[in-house]
Amino acid sequence: MAEFQFVKPGLNAVGQYQLSGIPYASNSIGVTAVAVTEVEFPTITKFVTIVNEHSGSNAGLRVGFSALGVSTNNHYFTLDNGESYTGEWRVKSIFIAGDGAPSTASVIAGMTMIEVENLPNNWSGSDSIYNNGVG
Repeated sequence: MAEFQFVKPGLNAVGQYQLSGIPYASNSIGVTAVAVTEVEFPTITKFVTIVNEHSGSNAGLRVGFSALGVSTNNHYFTLDNGESYTGEWRVKSIFIAGDGAPSTASVIAGMTMIEVENLPNNWSGSDSIYNNGVG
């Protein structure tokens, strides 16, 4: 009798991105203007939403895909107070930092069932030709 084995989905498993995402949410993530904070996901994402929750004086939030890109290489985008952005990204983590001042962030993501080991460098900017401008 034949045995069936479950084949784990890989990074290019289209069906994983067609299904609704498994919910992930984290709020009140405190970030400083000095250190970069990495938000790690349990599996590869289908989409990610980042919100700059800071109120009061303007405190931008830098968002990128590598610590180096957010801290020194200018490979990031900035969200002003109250702004949010949603991207359909397949990542295992994002990197955030305050843009000149401390800030607070929330992250919402739709997870796939693709294990993080399938993306060893998280689009680090140094592993292939697809990563120009990442970090």
